[in-house]
Amino acid sequence: MGIFDKFFGKNEAKKEAEVKTYQDFWDWFLTKEKDFFEVIKTQNNIESDFFDNIAPKLKEINGGFYFLAGMSDDSIAELIITVEGDIKNIVFAEEIIAEAPQLDHWKFTALKPEMNLTSGIEMDGKKFSSENIFFYENEIEGYPDEIDITFVYENLNEETKDATITGVCVFLDNFLGELNFATQIDTFNVIGKDDAKKDLVPVTKLKDFLSWREREFTEKYKNVKNFDEEDQFSVFEATLKNGAPLIAAINTSLLTYDSKASYPWISILKVQYNGDHNNGLPEKEDYEKLSNLEEKIIEELKIEDGHLYIGRENADNLKESYFASKDFRKPSKVLKKVIDDYPEYKMTLEIYKDKYWQSFERYNVNQN
Repeated sequence: MGIFDKFFGKNEAKKEAEVKTYQDFWDWFLTKEKDFFEVIKTQNNIESDFFDNIAPKLKEINGGFYFLAGMSDDSIAELIITVEGDIKNIVFAEEIIAEAPQLDHWKFTALKPEMNLTSGIEMDGKKFSSENIFFYENEIEGYPDEIDITFVYENLNEETKDATITGVCVFLDNFLGELNFATQIDTFNVIGKDDAKKDLVPVTKLKDFLSWREREFTEKYKNVKNFDEEDQFSVFEATLKNGAPLIAAINTSLLTYDSKASYPWISILKVQYNGDHNNGLPEKEDYEKLSNLEEKIIEELKIEDGHLYIGRENADNLKESYFASKDFRKPSKVLKKVIDDYPEYKMTLEIYKDKYWQSFERYNVNQN
């Protein structure tokens, strides 16, 4: 979001002790909380006296932290730590708030809460409310558990389509709450009323619909037997468009598992290495080091705890390791620690919901 980018992009003129832990952050916050409360209450110099102080400290702990602040009532200030719907950072927002101190005049909240948007919101001169936002569900053949929703905005036009989609998303983020919006809907799109292909349902019924689908999903998979077959890995080789080789080792026994949706959260750890002298593949030292790193992850993300190791792929100076899990919180923590513990490698992490593991269909040798 632009306003948050502005806050986080500022150069900090004053240097204080580095914040390394949640406790460090709250110890620092306690030294300033009375001043911060007055700033929030009076709204005087809020950017320089509050935002410019707190943003760098949160960034020291997690670059994915953003925040909102305001008065919850006349005597209580509220600080909300948000991750803007980024799945891999949700658990850390929950953790830092779990360690927050109990203060008489402060309320601390993890993730944007569900709000009663009676009058809706306004953005870029447009209003987004229950009066002009509707929805309907799309049934996807072969994927009955997928929750794919079309949102219909009454006054959408091509010239302002991007701004309208952003407005609808902001409305849903606040209407459902950040956690629900990030985790309950698999895919969605936004269209105008003239393009609707089904009867429109008022957005006020969305929460009940999503709760019903979640209960239905939980009931369907509550007695499903966890994957416990013997692993069977297959090696795949291919050539990229640039002529570089691709080599993957994939647990193909998993790809035939008929209850993939019970492990809906996919984690992909991407590690860059220097394979310039080996056709883009890792040389011996990197290969051994990255293999040991991956083994440590597998030991942490155990099958008995609801995690599956799908496999790995090496190509073009990049290694990708794939995992599927029943929940996203532990993979978020385990894989972030790996990134922090191995600064010699540039790593990135993706965590997203893919109930049918469509990300790995290219490896399904049983496809016709």
